[in-house]
Amino acid sequence: TLDVSDVGAYNPQLRSIVAYNTDSEILPTIRSNGVLLAQVTPAGGTLSGSSSVVQLDAWNWEDAAIRTDDGIHLNWPGLPTPSGLQPPAPDATRQDPYERDVQQLGLFFEAAQAYAKQQSEVKNLKFEAMRGLFDHKTTLYIHTGNVKTIRESVLFAEKYGLQPVLVGANDAWMLADFLKTHNIAVILSPTQRLPSRDDEDVDQPFKTAAQLHEKGVLIAFSDKSAWQQRNVAFQAGQAVGFGLPKEAAVQALTLNTARILGIADRCGSLAIGKDATLFISEGDALDMRSCQVTAAFIQGREINLDNKHKQLYRRFEAKYKQ
Repeated sequence: TLDVSDVGAYNPQLRSIVAYNTDSEILPTIRSNGVLLAQVTPAGGTLSGSSSVVQLDAWNWEDAAIRTDDGIHLNWPGLPTPSGLQPPAPDATRQDPYERDVQQLGLFFEAAQAYAKQQSEVKNLKFEAMRGLFDHKTTLYIHTGNVKTIRESVLFAEKYGLQPVLVGANDAWMLADFLKTHNIAVILSPTQRLPSRDDEDVDQPFKTAAQLHEKGVLIAFSDKSAWQQRNVAFQAGQAVGFGLPKEAAVQALTLNTARILGIADRCGSLAIGKDATLFISEGDALDMRSCQVTAAFIQGREINLDNKHKQLYRRFEAKYKQ
């Protein structure tokens, strides 16, 4: 089995929140570094399902939920990768796989939009899950990275009256003016990675956040690996070293993210009436050399910062001191 995705291309009805494991030993290692909220996101296929926002110290997923089914995740079709030294011979009868996939996606969205405009006695689970997109109760998160696919995916979403959020978007720096004009927010892929192309500046991933911020694009930092989310603040700190103002980096971890996820009325900043979800750090929270989280609070409740790594450290420290 594959626990992180399901079979089939179009599964908007799948809810990732029900698979969220609050008993995972990974979670304490993440929150002990100041990451207290997260978006549980589906993967696989073209339409993966819905994501939800959770707090990371709960008994079960119902207790953890901050906002359930906040958006549908679309993995935009990828461009074909050239193979061999010579391009394939043109064939007038052969349809471009990318164009075919986009066309099929358009047909699915047209059917879902038509379904959303009516109340049917016979429920279609896939289209019911899409209904929130068309009445703007949920967000369309588009996972894509190439210049061509970024532009086309944004125009595709606007064709159906949707306001999308880009996820990953490695080439977003090339389209900063376009994204600002269309008011598109970007959840950045990890800063600590290699460039997308061999001929790009080696430090392009570190500069992207500053380039988008300079153009006024709303950005947030992220990491989607199994456990490295604990380092997301250091991703922001590295972007500071390449031109991003420090206050903008902090905001891209807090209030910007809350705005993108639709929870800014509860989280993301310190204000009267909001959840007291925060942490206290000795040293710079964006600097891996000095950050030391000493206390953390979720919804005003102080949480335990112990974790498996600290337990193993204490265990073997005691062993070798004998």
